[in-house]
Amino acid sequence: MATISRTRSSLEEMLDSLRKRTENEKPKDLPPELPARPTSKARRPRARYALPKKLDMGDVSKEYSNNNSSSKKEEVVKVGRVGSFGAKKVKKVQAGESPYVKAPEEKGREQRLERTTAKHGTKHTSSIPRFSDSDWNDNIGYFIKKKLRVWCRLQNGLWELGQIQSTSEEKASVLLLDGNVVTVLTRELFPTNPDILEGVEDLIQLSYLNEPSVLHNLQYRYSRDKIYSKAGPVLIAVNPFKDVKLSGNDVVTAYRQKLLDSPHVFAIADSAYTQMMRENVNQSIIISGESGAGKTETAKLSMQYLAAIGGGIECEILKTSWVLEAFGNAKTSRNDNSSRFGKLIEIYFSATGKIGGAKIQTFLLEKSRVVQLAHGERSYHIFYHLCAGASSVLKDRLNLKTASEYHYLNQSTCLEIDGVEDAKKFHKLMEGLNTVRICKEDQEHVFEMLAAVLWLGNISFQVIDNENHVEVAVDEAAMSAARLIGCRVEDLTSALSMHKFKAGKDNVTKRLTMQQAIDTRDALAKFVYASLFDWLVEKVNRALEMGKRHTERSISILDIYGFESFQKNSFEQFCINYANERLQQHFNRHLFKLEQEEYELDGIDWTKVDFVDNQDCLDLIEKKPIGLISLLNEESTFPKATDTTFANKLKQHLNANPYFKGERSGAFSIRHYAGKVLYDTSGFLEKNRDPLHSDTIQLLSSCSGQLPRLFASSVVNQKSPKSQLCASDSHNQSVGTKFKGQLFNLMQQLENTTPHFIRCIKPNSKQLPGIYEKDLVLEQLRCCGVLEVVRISRSGYPTRMTHQEFTQRYGFLLSENIGIQDPLSISVAVLQQFDVLPEMYQVGYTKLYFRSGQFINVAELEIQRLSAAPLCYGVDILMLIHLGFPLVHRFDM
Repeated sequence: MATISRTRSSLEEMLDSLRKRTENEKPKDLPPELPARPTSKARRPRARYALPKKLDMGDVSKEYSNNNSSSKKEEVVKVGRVGSFGAKKVKKVQAGESPYVKAPEEKGREQRLERTTAKHGTKHTSSIPRFSDSDWNDNIGYFIKKKLRVWCRLQNGLWELGQIQSTSEEKASVLLLDGNVVTVLTRELFPTNPDILEGVEDLIQLSYLNEPSVLHNLQYRYSRDKIYSKAGPVLIAVNPFKDVKLSGNDVVTAYRQKLLDSPHVFAIADSAYTQMMRENVNQSIIISGESGAGKTETAKLSMQYLAAIGGGIECEILKTSWVLEAFGNAKTSRNDNSSRFGKLIEIYFSATGKIGGAKIQTFLLEKSRVVQLAHGERSYHIFYHLCAGASSVLKDRLNLKTASEYHYLNQSTCLEIDGVEDAKKFHKLMEGLNTVRICKEDQEHVFEMLAAVLWLGNISFQVIDNENHVEVAVDEAAMSAARLIGCRVEDLTSALSMHKFKAGKDNVTKRLTMQQAIDTRDALAKFVYASLFDWLVEKVNRALEMGKRHTERSISILDIYGFESFQKNSFEQFCINYANERLQQHFNRHLFKLEQEEYELDGIDWTKVDFVDNQDCLDLIEKKPIGLISLLNEESTFPKATDTTFANKLKQHLNANPYFKGERSGAFSIRHYAGKVLYDTSGFLEKNRDPLHSDTIQLLSSCSGQLPRLFASSVVNQKSPKSQLCASDSHNQSVGTKFKGQLFNLMQQLENTTPHFIRCIKPNSKQLPGIYEKDLVLEQLRCCGVLEVVRISRSGYPTRMTHQEFTQRYGFLLSENIGIQDPLSISVAVLQQFDVLPEMYQVGYTKLYFRSGQFINVAELEIQRLSAAPLCYGVDILMLIHLGFPLVHRFDM
């Protein structure tokens, strides 16, 4: 052991010598024309040397390792709060369990940031904690003396403005603007921002960052049709539910020529385009928000700007949205034009910045909407457009009736949308189909498939025995459906009422019960529509890439369904919310990453911090072998499994997980990042299996129609050699597994881009202009992490100014000419002259970085120098705004 001690001492001596040499040498990473930066408590250089990789310690290292391996204590790991800075436990994740972990064969690729997560025991909150100022309690007396307004939370949860009259221990008496006096807890009081800061473009500029101030600022702008605001690097877009004339060609030109720089979707698109061209790095614009928040319109505006600036196939790109909306959007209880699928539009650019093509990827079309509707909702727009807008010739050929005569459409009481003319939409769709070069013959085939789906829904069944077995009623519906898909009516009725299979060497035919027959009919309708949708997307992609070259430069626009929580949530909501969990993690990762990259690039002393994300909830959903998807897949393989047995299995394996709770009547709840959602297991197994019997595939394969045969062949081609030995068809891969794979691929694709985030906000549930429901807006800000973004942006060194700007504004404050000219040295001299504490700022290569509130200290000194008068709150504010400084105070969560 003496030898070991000597060896370790020599290593320590070597490292000490390296440290001393580093301290004595001038840093080599500084630009030669700039003087050395002063060290401070906040940025003291640190020794970061590692042991030489090839240091030969011989057998001593092995002996030491062996002697200590058994006695090594388990490492104690600190666990931070959700969304806070601090030491975290790093979980080891196997390849395939996370989209950010590369498979063994991909080890050579660029390494990505490793995620860090907290233990299950970490305290969870379903929403972002509200902001408060750390020194607020000490300043209450000042607010009383100056009769300044405060935000007061009333018992109903609403925020009101008032003045503090008096305080007693933890309570305060507040005079509201309406003259009433209320008594509230002091922790329910928050300071207001000065009037001069009302309606600032970036929430970071607010002196006091708290929920009521953020809500008021957005409302102030919204009431003046300023629907775009910033939260640091994130654009907030509040749906105006009206035309605010912010998207015309003149506005596009203004942003292209840099005549406007206020927050806007065009500014985000322009930033993405500029970075792509300058850095030759692919970009992504990620648009999120709940249903009805305006994501689809925001995506179209992004495409409009990129198409205008890149030229080329502007018309084709913009009119693809007409086709996709008709076939993929529907009216829901919360949105008249809700996208019921996710899409990623990747636009390719040449080396000169011109558009060279585009490609669309889609995710998880809501197939169940074709056959089943909730009260007050509609199926996909295209059905209503077709029934209302088809020519008389087309109607005759399809034997087309009005929408009210089809079961798949009339089961809901809603057949029209206020302010929407389906006939005009149909003519617009025809224009879009022509623009993306879908020929007349193919258009006719498309309409045949749509009419066939509608007639399938009208097929009825008759019970023929005491065992509830049925046969198909051969009527107008059955004959029309058979004619449109190109098969004999006998073959169709047989496929819908009987199943054929092999039992040993014998061929067995089994009649179906009423419910089995209805499920088989609906499965056929869903399959035909989903296949038609995929075929259309493929045709659109061919048009977008026709004669174009896919280059290395691209901008991807992601428009995906927002977080959903309805009165009844099923398998579709589960998948949608799972996708949002993944996107929220991507959101968190990159905002932390971007914040810290700026510090490192500008050379300030900054120790990287890990972040706690929502990985625990993702593990609950996707981890093998007892994640929710794995358990769902396992239960789906059992023929006699029911939704009840699935619910019991979840309780058995997941009830100990703090993010899961088994509920009554076969329900369960998940604590998502955006809040708790209750799911009804009814239909989970069937929707996950997405069954399509081999008789149905055989029926479509025998049809004379081109599209039915194509749809059937796509299923047959998906079979692997192993699966062909099984009795089941290629549909045996579950919907949940397919969707998980799609999400992983999407995340890996986005990870290779520089992201730009847009958070869309729905201001009211009535979808009317001019209405601002504070509670609804606040919940969305919490759910999508906007408040958290501002908190992160204002942590560390949130206030920044270039040395040139600082010198121009404050250089004259130096008491004497110190004989230096470069902006960096002048900036440092000013700060030192006024004794700004060194731990409260850092000096970068190009900027000064201040802790929260430090600009105020500098400005106060300037006011004293200029006026030699006592400072008052109002003067502080006016002078700071005149000087162009945002008021930034410290705050704690």
